[in-house]
Amino acid sequence: MRTQMPASSIAKTARRGLGLLVLVVAVVYLTRVVSGPDLAAALGALLRDPAGVLFALLLYGCAFGLRAWSWRRVLPELSFRHSWAALHVSLLGNHVLPFRLGEALRVTTVLRRTGLPASPVVASTVALRSADLVAVALLALAAAPGLVGTLVGAWIWPVVGLLATAMLAGMVWLSRSASRTPPPGTAGNRSRGRALTALAVVFPIAVVAWMLESAVVYEVARLAGVALSPAEAVAVTAVTIAAQTVAVTPGGFGSYEAAATAALAALGVPPGPAFAVALLAHALKTAYSLVVGGAALMTPTRLRLPRTLPARPELLQVSPDAPVVAFVPVFNEEETVAEVVERLPATVAGRPLVTIVVDDGSTDASASRARQAGATVVSQPGNLGLGAAVRRGLAEAVRLGPAAVVYLDADLEYFPEDIEQVAGPILSGAADYVVGSRFAGNIERMLPHRRFGNQVLTAWVRWMTRHDVTDGQSGYRAFSLSAARAAEVIHDYNYAQVLTLDLLAKGYLYREVPIRYAFRSTGESFVKLGRYLRKVIPAVHRELNSP
Repeated sequence: MRTQMPASSIAKTARRGLGLLVLVVAVVYLTRVVSGPDLAAALGALLRDPAGVLFALLLYGCAFGLRAWSWRRVLPELSFRHSWAALHVSLLGNHVLPFRLGEALRVTTVLRRTGLPASPVVASTVALRSADLVAVALLALAAAPGLVGTLVGAWIWPVVGLLATAMLAGMVWLSRSASRTPPPGTAGNRSRGRALTALAVVFPIAVVAWMLESAVVYEVARLAGVALSPAEAVAVTAVTIAAQTVAVTPGGFGSYEAAATAALAALGVPPGPAFAVALLAHALKTAYSLVVGGAALMTPTRLRLPRTLPARPELLQVSPDAPVVAFVPVFNEEETVAEVVERLPATVAGRPLVTIVVDDGSTDASASRARQAGATVVSQPGNLGLGAAVRRGLAEAVRLGPAAVVYLDADLEYFPEDIEQVAGPILSGAADYVVGSRFAGNIERMLPHRRFGNQVLTAWVRWMTRHDVTDGQSGYRAFSLSAARAAEVIHDYNYAQVLTLDLLAKGYLYREVPIRYAFRSTGESFVKLGRYLRKVIPAVHRELNSP
């Protein structure tokens, strides 16, 4: 007797068949436009400019940061780190699962990790995702109406209307779910407040987020030699995302490339370069989803220090005759290190000054010249990195039981004579960790791109720490004995951001003092933007999310 196949099995077989059919059609289309030389040239251009690629991915990440903030505004009970994590788990799911199954992970991730009821979580998700799709459709129409008309036609308007209806329905649902279990006396206000917040915030934020996402397509096209305006990059992104909403393959493989290639071709880009741009843009987004989404899958990501920090730790006692210890990391600075040591004063606020030079594997005469100038020299086993040298310098200083520890760069960009000003708040007990701020003091010369980079990174540190930081990368710092002993530098490459996060998270008091700064006249800085970001950003993430 023949047995009848269950309906669920039939549906599963049909979905698999549909997915295979779409994938085959997309692959057949793409094989007609693939150009090996164009793809190789575009990939080579990306590898030669990692800084531009990283900046585009940073803007891509900012788009998700805005969406997380928007979700937080609509659903105040949801923390930013949980909304950020849920969005990235969903993004990861959409890149590794078929049929856009990652969309459901937005809801399940929040419900699994928080105690929030399902109704407001689902309602806010429907409202926000619908707003996202309405925004991307309208952006495409505004940026390139001819392109949308060619590829989609009049169907765009019924789709936009349906999505707008879903967005409004989600907002109403959210308001009603909020009013069912409000805090006493707040039902009406809370319900209306959520609706107004949704109307005033959700849609504009969605528009800005998609514009930020288009930076990936724009940057890949620029590096590949394809001339796209920002508006055209937005249009290509919008058309591609619209195609992704009905993708059935994991990550929309095939359909993404086909839609983006078709959009670029409609703008006059030859098929070979168009496919190269589409494939590499998709590859970058997939890499982002795997790295950031994978981290979010393991744990909700903390992006900032908590609002409430621990109380100030009990301070270690120092003897009345304890010295001030200055340590100077050095790597191939033979032209300046002796002058730095010689210009340091013999005493600081009446206390003797001990100078330690940490030689980080120099291949020149840095160590011998520092020793001749009167410093104690300790040597690393090789060029381990500035972070490792700072870690060693702190450890060497703590052994001497100092009243204060001062860190100073060896390149003469900072004035050794300012040491008493930097160490002063430590010696008076007003602070545990002091940073000499170039931007609060006097900068004799700083290259424009260095100034801009420092200001951007400082704004990031200020946001992460919730402190009024004006110089996040200064090479002039002071520590109390307690802070120096407790300080942890978790990576060898650098120390600046992670050290500040570490000490503030432990409750040590932070202060800045103005200092003088003069751009180095010899040697070369080790900081290269691409490598710096590749090393520092993961270390900051690890510092913020360590137990």
